[in-house]
Amino acid sequence: MARLVYLGTPYMAVPPLETLVAMGHEIALVVTRPDKRRGRGSELVPSPVKAAAMELGLAVTDDLAEAAEVGAELGVVVAYGRIIPEAILDQLVMVNLHFSLLPRWRGAAPVERAVLAGDTVTGVDLMAVEAGLDTGAIFDEVTVPIDDDVTVETLREHLVAAGCELLRRNLVDGRSSLPVPRPQVGEPTYAEKIQAAEYELDWTRTSAELHRVVRLGRAWTTFRGRRLRVLEARIGDPGTLTSRSGALDGVAVGAGDDSRLTLITVQPEGKRPMDARDWVRGFRPEPGEHLGA
Repeated sequence: MARLVYLGTPYMAVPPLETLVAMGHEIALVVTRPDKRRGRGSELVPSPVKAAAMELGLAVTDDLAEAAEVGAELGVVVAYGRIIPEAILDQLVMVNLHFSLLPRWRGAAPVERAVLAGDTVTGVDLMAVEAGLDTGAIFDEVTVPIDDDVTVETLREHLVAAGCELLRRNLVDGRSSLPVPRPQVGEPTYAEKIQAAEYELDWTRTSAELHRVVRLGRAWTTFRGRRLRVLEARIGDPGTLTSRSGALDGVAVGAGDDSRLTLITVQPEGKRPMDARDWVRGFRPEPGEHLGA
């Protein structure tokens, strides 16, 4: 077994930490982002990784410099959220679980970008950490298919499970059990962080494109001047809607390619999620009314 440092922040980085502990490795230190203030009382809330580390009785810090000061042989990085400075990498070799098949989707939002782009496959790479953005050589990888209806949340769960398997088969004895890495091959693409405006449904786009936005989990539109979240939808059969994009026909909405996006679950502003059919029954649509207005 090995003495490791673990770097991670969100919930998806918790199962890999638990996997390393279950394997018997000594986690000398967990490094995560500082606590954030949330809620009306501005209470300090720890990151999911910090909460899990405390539950496991592990030492935790938000000072990255401490990673090189605990005598670890290897650092394991999973969704940490910061680029590791070269000065620290000179002192501690690190590997990273990256949730794409590099060099496709380097950067902050590889899972979301893969869904938005309509990719049919993605995966997880166990890679060497370099000072550049996800440029390191690859030790091992697992491919994961992207089903047409899978949400980002569910896909992320599949990828995390695959990542845990990568750790189990490549870090049995820590750094010494890593295979010989191979360089990344191909033209890189970059997964920029999703901007708030990208969650708004543009009804001039195709139903397939709209459906991908819904699958991100934060899609919204407007109706009668108020925000309407679209939590679940499906692509309808090609319809005969000839009215403007966004036109309502029951729970079906006209898209830019004359197809339909069928609403399943929505959440009107200030209300709880509800069946889209119940939402439609709750108002009398005027002729020519459409979403996005």
